[in-house]
Amino acid sequence: MVKSEHLGIGSRLLAAGPGGFALANAAAALGAETLPLSAAEAVTWATMAAFPIHLAAIIWAFAARSAAWAWAGIVIPALVCLLILSATA
Repeated sequence: MVKSEHLGIGSRLLAAGPGGFALANAAAALGAETLPLSAAEAVTWATMAAFPIHLAAIIWAFAARSAAWAWAGIVIPALVCLLILSATA
């Protein structure tokens, strides 16, 4: 039988790994589109910024009070990035 704390840890792992990756990619896409640089430089800077964003998402996923807060802290910023990106495109 799976305990609820194991489900919480599994949920946090999914939030940190794939969720953090999705957040980092959304932020990188937004940065690549909105940075006032040449296309190659904007993509490079946005990609470099994605690494600490993913790291912050991993830290947040395990520092949050609950798995629900962990998901909220990752999904909401990702959606904001995607909304801004869709508004600029």
